[in-house]
Parts: sequence; structure tokens; C-alpha cells
Amino acid sequence: MKKNSKNKKNKKKEDEKEDKKKKTKRRKKEEIKKKKKRKRRKKRGKEDKRRKEEEEEEKQ
Repeated sequence: MKKNSKNKKNKKKEDEKEDKKKKTKRRKKEEIKKKKKRKRRKKRGKEDKRRKEEEEEEKQ
């Protein structure tokens, strides 16, 4: 009985550790995606500003 319950506890601890690892991996991936999105948005914003300035210069 005792040995069986110890095995269950150990297994539960191992499962929790694995879950934590998976969660941290997922979180890191999400952070990387967010950073990439931010960079893309920044680039787009700069390009849009440039386009607007060029259009205004052409109109004048």
C-alpha cells in the first residue's frame, strides 16, 4: 500500500514538472510571436508615414 501511494505521489510530481515545462515553452513561443507582431506593426507604421509624406510632396 505505502509503496503504491509513494509511486502515485512521485508520478504526480513528475507530471506537474512536465506541465510547467510545457507551459513555459508555450509562454516563450507566445512572447516571441508578440515581439514579431510588434516589429511588423512598427515597420508598417513607418512605411505608411513615408507613403503619406511622399503623396503630400507630390500634391504640392
